[in-house]
Amino acid sequence: MMEKIEDPVAEAVVFWRSADEGGRRSGPPTAPVYMATAVFVQGDDRELQPGWPASADQLSILLEEIAVREDGSRTCKVDFLVRDLALPYLVPGSEILIMEGPRVVASAHVGTVHVED
Repeated sequence: MMEKIEDPVAEAVVFWRSADEGGRRSGPPTAPVYMATAVFVQGDDRELQPGWPASADQLSILLEEIAVREDGSRTCKVDFLVRDLALPYLVPGSEILIMEGPRVVASAHVGTVHVED
């Protein structure tokens, strides 16, 4: 089990869905670093790609919670197993859907990106 993200590529605010909304029955994960699959929201994918987001190209994402916000969302460090695949889409303001199998369990809104040119 991974204990810490040493050099995150970004920080994001993560909104975990409730079980009634199709999210995790056990609530937000408690592991030090949560690993799942993720899809970047781009344009009109919902309308153009059948079965989206489950049918979209998925990346392996790593999240480490660093703070719980007043509204219940979480500020998290973000990284990817294959960072280079995420970099073209990783910009402040981008949205990432966090998935467990075909279910969307959370959405992440990217704030800070830590990529040096």
